[in-house]
Amino acid sequence: MARGINKVILVGNLGNDPEVKFSQGGMAICRLSLATTNVRKDRDGNNQEKTEWHRVTLFGKLGEIAGEYLKKGRTVYIEGRIEYGSYEKDGQKHYTTDIIADEMQMLGGGGGSSEGGGGGGYERSDYANRGSRQPAQRREPANAPAPAQIPNDFGMPDDDIPF
Repeated sequence: MARGINKVILVGNLGNDPEVKFSQGGMAICRLSLATTNVRKDRDGNNQEKTEWHRVTLFGKLGEIAGEYLKKGRTVYIEGRIEYGSYEKDGQKHYTTDIIADEMQMLGGGGGSSEGGGGGGYERSDYANRGSRQPAQRREPANAPAPAQIPNDFGMPDDDIPF
């Protein structure tokens, strides 16, 4: 039987500073509001923007890191799953849609950060069995020296091949 896929990828800006609380067991629970904006052209050729707000929850060390380093306005990449819920208040049923983050990547230097480029990437899945989380593998910076060019069967470096 197939399990199905529940995967969400968001890149947006924080609408407020993260709120971090701790469970009775000491696990961090970080909630943040993330805005994503789509732009499309209407019939008259004018750009129409639509902003969607997403409720994102990060748990454990990932939540602690988000609470410490993220600030309102910061651009962030979130990868996780969508979760629906409901609750009753004053006799009326309310429905919720939340994103449960498994990975978070700080982007840009926004939100008053002194950081110049992309931030560190953090994942839940790599550290779920170890009890603590560490930064994910970092990619080489854009200004890193290029590796030596090795000619291929055509006698030219791969970068020069037009396909």
